[in-house]
Amino acid sequence: MYFKQFLHDETGCASYFIASRESREALIVDPQLEVQPYIDLAEERGYHITDVIDTHLHADHVSGNRKLANQTGARLWLHESADVNFDFSPLRDGQQLELGQLEIDVVHTPGHRPESVCLLITNPPRSPMPSILLSGDTLFVGDVGRPDFGGPEGAKSQHASIRRLLELEDYVEVFPAHFEGSCGKGMCGRPSTTIGFERRFNPVLQLSAADFLRNTEEVPARPLNMSAIMATNRGEGDYAWAMPHDGHALAAPDVTTADAPDWIAHQKPTVLDVREPAEYAAGHVPGAVSIPQADLALRLEDVPRDRDLLVVCEGGTRSARAARFLKQVGYSKVTNLAGGTSAWRRAGLPTEK
Repeated sequence: MYFKQFLHDETGCASYFIASRESREALIVDPQLEVQPYIDLAEERGYHITDVIDTHLHADHVSGNRKLANQTGARLWLHESADVNFDFSPLRDGQQLELGQLEIDVVHTPGHRPESVCLLITNPPRSPMPSILLSGDTLFVGDVGRPDFGGPEGAKSQHASIRRLLELEDYVEVFPAHFEGSCGKGMCGRPSTTIGFERRFNPVLQLSAADFLRNTEEVPARPLNMSAIMATNRGEGDYAWAMPHDGHALAAPDVTTADAPDWIAHQKPTVLDVREPAEYAAGHVPGAVSIPQADLALRLEDVPRDRDLLVVCEGGTRSARAARFLKQVGYSKVTNLAGGTSAWRRAGLPTEK
């Protein structure tokens, strides 16, 4: 077996190249939009990419699944319940795919998303038991995938799916689809782990079922441009341009709460609040317009280009990324409120509800 993990720092994601040294067939799991590295590796090593699998519909980055399948002639696989507008080969719970001598077992793990799957890899010449779990966004290192993308029943489904994975042997190595990012709250940053280590030390896995469900009630903000990215991954449109880049050259200047009132009075900017609607409703900078970061790319017509923009969130992190994205798509007069609405309140400045 040949196995390579690709770490994508810009998105906090991981993708995987698995191949049979006997048949020279290769499988790519959770490919990023830039597919040339997978093609180059296959050519360099003498493999033929025959299959592409996404473990779920990604919410924070545009998948390269169709692009890679089109360029290589590979079969594109998703779970049978995936709600998309393009053809794919359906995966079912318990199904086994063969990649040369390798056995790839499909485990349906709904929760993070209804169509989420994990993949168990067995190399029979080496062992009759599986040794690798590609855990998608179900199980992370030090955390689990956020369940709110899975709908109202997502948390219950996620808990059941996690318990199912914990039935695996301690020695099974776990390789998730994320090592950082918005799909989990407490990922430790390591790119891999084992079932045994997570069973013992993952704090979320120590919770009772009731506490697990309570722990999921605090819903994190949806990722930047999630609406456009999900529409692209479903085949409903092509918004690949909505993928944010974290280049330092795109960083917007900050204004502090000490200087912001005078700056606002002088510049008369559009104040853009990119928090979730409930956060905005609880209190916002006077006059701020609500456009959640998840919807930003699809609502650019509501963001004026001919005046200054002050981008605001709760603590300053989301707004900094949103401001970078606005500069990425051509906005030039963009400023970030350092410390966000939280710092604004602490400074004793007025808010509106």
